[in-house]
This record gives sequence, C-alpha cells and structure tokens, in this order.
Amino acid sequence: MKAVIIQARMGSTRLPGKSMNILSGKPLLWHVVERAKRARKADMVSVATSRNPEDDVIETFCTAEAVSCFRGSHDDVLERYYEAAKHVGAETIIRITADCPLIDAGIIDECIEAFEKESADYVSNVNPERTFPRGLDVEVVGMKALTRAYHEAREPYEREHVTPYIWENKQRKFTIGKGVVARLEYRRPYRLCVDYAEDFLVLKYIYDALYHEGDVISVLSAFAFLDSHPEIALLNREYIQKS
Repeated sequence: MKAVIIQARMGSTRLPGKSMNILSGKPLLWHVVERAKRARKADMVSVATSRNPEDDVIETFCTAEAVSCFRGSHDDVLERYYEAAKHVGAETIIRITADCPLIDAGIIDECIEAFEKESADYVSNVNPERTFPRGLDVEVVGMKALTRAYHEAREPYEREHVTPYIWENKQRKFTIGKGVVARLEYRRPYRLCVDYAEDFLVLKYIYDALYHEGDVISVLSAFAFLDSHPEIALLNREYIQKS
C-alpha cells in the first residue's frame, strides 16, 4: 500500500486556520487532497491531524468528503505519521503538507518512481538539495525506516518534523536516494506554499484567475501567471528563503 499522508492542523502560529481558508469556494485542504488523488502511483490519500479540539473541523471535513483521517499527537508529528501509516496499512508513505495547494501529482509520481527504482528508504525532491519552489515538496519513506525513526529519534526537531532522523542519516542506518531534481521549467523563484498571509494572497490571486471547477491548475500555468503579473509574485518575496 502506497499512501499519501497529508499533514494538516488548524493551529499554525503564523497563519491560524489556514487549512480551512477558502480558495475558489473550497477549503485549501480540499484542493490539496484533490490534487494528491491524481497521483497515479499512489493507492490512497489520507489526512493526519492532531487530537486537539481545534482540529475537530479537519476531521469533520474529512468525514464529509469521505477522506481517510487519522488523529494523533499534536507535537510529536513523527509519532502521528507512524500511527497514521499503521492505521491505513501503508508500506510506502508519501508525505506532503496541507499548506501546498499547488502540489503536483506528476511530481508525486516522479518521487515514488525514484523511491522504487533506487530501492531506497527515503527519496524526496527537497533533500539533499532543493531545486523545486517551496510548495511542491514531496517526501517518500518506507515503513521500515519510519518505524525505526519512530523508535530511535530523540531530538525534539526530529519528532516535530518527521523525517530529519532519516534523511540526516547520522548513523548511516538508511539508504537515502539521490533525490528528484527539477526539470528546467520547474526551477522558478516563486513561493507556492501557505505559511503567511502574503502567501495566501498570492495563491488566491492564482486560483481566482486560473481555477475551473472539476479541474486542477497546472503548476506551469501558475508560473506563467506569476511571470505575467510580477507585482503579485512580489507580495511574498520576502519569505522566499524562509521555511
């Protein structure tokens, strides 16, 4: 079982409630789920959120949309992912986050293909080198590696960010893939994730201009839109280098 597990929560300190912010009539999380469902090499899509009461709305959304939802630890996100993967019987876990409403199914497939081809424990398009814009991040990890990380990772940042114990590979316990490198047309200086109000405004402009019900916006169309509207691309420019 190859499961896309989307990390989602309402309690962002920089932009509270962002998962349910509305883009073109639908919650941001809805767009992430629908785009992830188009990945041909994944078997299912699930959402992993916390047990905090503020995240009840995410479970309610998932129930209404018939999307698998797992609720676990708020702070120990590695534990949440491990338990979520066990819950759906995943052997391969594809990690994406709910603040990426332009996540690309083709890139997800490319990362899964590289993971399988290299027989790796971990493959991504952000480690060891980032060549894609933020907002197109995909990590693929095997259940055995995730289980080992769950039992062995001790540092707070290793628990909060799920995969550092694996990809840092300090004890050389894992096989790390060489990483998926962006083709030239994807190497763009734009920020397509939603961490700040300015990020959301940029994505809202893109969705208002390009989204049509029943379809998804191609990343290259979003790039073309920002190319032709540099004043919009500048709105979140100060955050380009930030996580």
